[in-house]
Amino acid sequence: MHARLIQHAVELLSQQIWCWGRDILRPEGNWLLENGFDRAEPPANLNECASIYSLPLPDSGCVMLRGFGIFYGDQRGGVFLPRYEFRPRYTKYPTLKSQPWAPTDMPDLNPPKPSQLKSCTSLTLDLIDWIRGYEVNVAHNLGNEYRKNTLIEWEDPKRSVIPAEDMANEWRLLGAAIAQNSKVLVSSN
Repeated sequence: MHARLIQHAVELLSQQIWCWGRDILRPEGNWLLENGFDRAEPPANLNECASIYSLPLPDSGCVMLRGFGIFYGDQRGGVFLPRYEFRPRYTKYPTLKSQPWAPTDMPDLNPPKPSQLKSCTSLTLDLIDWIRGYEVNVAHNLGNEYRKNTLIEWEDPKRSVIPAEDMANEWRLLGAAIAQNSKVLVSSN
């Protein structure tokens, strides 16, 4: 059960990160910028790196999107979800001290210790809910056809594709499964 859930979470997160990349390249304009994200361009010596997108949240929180994962933090600390692992890494800090241009730029983030599991779980659940809300917003403002078209290039017989109209609900179901058994977050590590 845990292995299947984590594998599904990996597939869902990887597809979601692909979708954010397509939202940036939307012909009508960068959807992330239109929704309040800030874009940080890479330094000249790292011109092969993609821009960093971050969104300030209430309570001094933030969401930071990278091709290799997503960071979410607030007053409880922060979690980083690596793209191809879905293994939450926890920090007591709500933001990153420096821009993570590459995975090696990430601070020392670790699987949650037993004393940190509650904070890590609640942050992960809030991140999942934030992603669900993002997809609801896309469906409401851009329509299901937009997200379906986003996924056309993603389709590959070697990977599973979560249908566009199911993405928000799949995030909700994932959150519910983790809420029922938060140990899945540490057992996957």
